[in-house]
Amino acid sequence: MEIQEARRRLEDARRVAVLTGAGVSAESGIPTFRGAGGLWEGFRPEELATPAAYARDPEKVWRWYAMRYTQVMAAEPNPAHLRLAELEQRKGDGFLLVTQNVDGLHLRAGSRRVVELHGSITRARCERCGHRQPLPPPDAFTPPPVCERCGGRMRPDVVWFGEFLDAELLARAERAFMTAEVALVIGTSAVVEPAASLGRAAKASGAYLIEINPEPTPLTPLADLSLRTSASEGLKTLLPTGS
Repeated sequence: MEIQEARRRLEDARRVAVLTGAGVSAESGIPTFRGAGGLWEGFRPEELATPAAYARDPEKVWRWYAMRYTQVMAAEPNPAHLRLAELEQRKGDGFLLVTQNVDGLHLRAGSRRVVELHGSITRARCERCGHRQPLPPPDAFTPPPVCERCGGRMRPDVVWFGEFLDAELLARAERAFMTAEVALVIGTSAVVEPAASLGRAAKASGAYLIEINPEPTPLTPLADLSLRTSASEGLKTLLPTGS
């Protein structure tokens, strides 16, 4: 009965907000950050993903990000990405997908109403003028990239530890969740702020809250429906006519 109610709510809702985390991309073969085999295994974040690390050794940081970029571009969107792109097509302007992922797979799956809260590993940002540009294909990429506008050195266009999220993007995400009729939180531990607060804000504003994650999270007690499964299986259950 809970699943039938969730399907009905999703079908009827005019405003739907979605938050995705690393668990969505794990099904495409992209490791999560922590745990065995995670991206941080053998490294400390402060060695690779802070402004101080970049200032100290930009070549080392770029080598690591170039490796990740090659890995990301070899991956393909999985059924979870594709079903969310289809849901966007059905909901139109009432839909927003907010992701903590930096792999660009939602865009490659066809999603367009996307807020990349933590940036994208597929782009670089100029240290001098702030211009953003996509990276060339991995086999043609030699870091660091050079800004096509001013010739300055560019850094990965991601949010590092110790940096603030883009205020406009965060405000857009918050508005979407606070006005959503249905909110989905998928493949995230719901502990990394401020993204972790989006589900709580939606629930406090009266949204029907759905969580999809293999393990319980701090958001679980608030959810109207929690599916203890993978992102693709959970979305298949909720959107049986999806891609």
